[in-house]
Amino acid sequence: MSFDVDFLWYMAEWAIRIGALLVVPQRRSPAATRAWLLLIFFLPVPGLLLFLTIGSPQFPAWRKARFRTLEPFFRQTAEALGAHAADLGDRQPIAQLASTLGHMPAVDGNEVELIDDYDKVIDLLVADIDGARRYVHLLVYIFADDAVGQKVAAALGRAVSRGVEARVMFDPVGSHRWRKGTIELLRGHGVEVREALPWRFIRGRARRDMRNHRKLFVIDGVIGYAGSQNLVAKDFRPGVVNHELVARTTGPIVAAMEAIVRGDWSLETGKPPASPVVIPAPTGTAQAQLLPSGADYTQEGFETVLVWQVHQARERIVIVTPYFIPDEDLLGALHTATARGVSVDIVLSGVVDQRLVNLSQRSYYDGLLTAGVKIHLYRGYLLHAKNVGIDGRLAVVGSSNVDLRSFQLNQEVSLLLYDEATVAKVDAIQRGYLEGSDLLKLEEWRRRPLLHRLGENIARLFNSLL
Repeated sequence: MSFDVDFLWYMAEWAIRIGALLVVPQRRSPAATRAWLLLIFFLPVPGLLLFLTIGSPQFPAWRKARFRTLEPFFRQTAEALGAHAADLGDRQPIAQLASTLGHMPAVDGNEVELIDDYDKVIDLLVADIDGARRYVHLLVYIFADDAVGQKVAAALGRAVSRGVEARVMFDPVGSHRWRKGTIELLRGHGVEVREALPWRFIRGRARRDMRNHRKLFVIDGVIGYAGSQNLVAKDFRPGVVNHELVARTTGPIVAAMEAIVRGDWSLETGKPPASPVVIPAPTGTAQAQLLPSGADYTQEGFETVLVWQVHQARERIVIVTPYFIPDEDLLGALHTATARGVSVDIVLSGVVDQRLVNLSQRSYYDGLLTAGVKIHLYRGYLLHAKNVGIDGRLAVVGSSNVDLRSFQLNQEVSLLLYDEATVAKVDAIQRGYLEGSDLLKLEEWRRRPLLHRLGENIARLFNSLL
């Protein structure tokens, strides 16, 4: 009997290994495939259990079907936005690719205000909510029941009392510390509340770490906010103060924001959008495009545009992100850019809030510095802003980090900016980041303790398993 049990166990392990060869390589990067296959070949049963838990970066069939029912709604919005299509000249191929990936066109006639003052964002949002006449739709990763959340909730409550529709969708994992209190707070003010990607035990579910990381706020369909800032105190982590960047917009681009917010609401409620999105009138001269990305889409939107534009850069690239865990495509593009003589600056946060992520991203520094990439560590704050500038002709502001999680797992949204004046504003903000940062030197970096290098390399092993 012992022999039979051992033999069956042996056969089961080999069945798992052979099955992994058939299943694991599907829709995964070579690095992720290698990592999973190594784990499963050495530890078949634990590897299989882990793979079943977090191995598939895809949504369940019911959600895919529900997203397909929204395609006519998104297409209708995009077609209506076509009346305000931007003439981008030699930048038109960027917009065409982004439109293919995220289904929203580049539009003219917008006004874009870039705000890197945390408190000002909250004050402006509250003022805009207080001026709302029809509806307020907020989609956010973190909505806390702290002083900031209470301030926004009170404004939403005042809106409800005026007969304004108020909806909030937040991510239950991002907001886990405040989840119950936030729901009670908002419902107490008469606000409709939904959780994005709630955890389901019975019905088909996604990985619990596939999250809705978007931050989009829309008021009356005429004012929209997009960027990196959550609705929580800027110092909600003890000893850490967040520094963000948010774009407050008016004009046709707001319709694209409204379509994504209403689409996400529909995905969770199962109710189709009640009416088409109304395109607001032009208010300025900014040219902008919304690029949603995530597992609902067939390709990685932000990553695809970023890698392509790094390859296209001729003079300068500035990437600002708190979390930097690139894939092989982006690493190759950055190395090639510096070899062509392009100046590449990556601005990261000197203040650390995610230790494992920071250890992993530090494992890339030596190779990047050797290739000629300049790494800057921002002082004093957690630089949580996420933005990109390329050659003074394209800027991106949004929620997406430059890491595997944002590329492959999270629902994200990026605002692409094309007009010279708005891109120049992003460039100016980025110069401020550079002035407030310390430049990392290769010689100094290589003198770090051996134990640090070991920890970095161990942390890096976890990247592809995401």
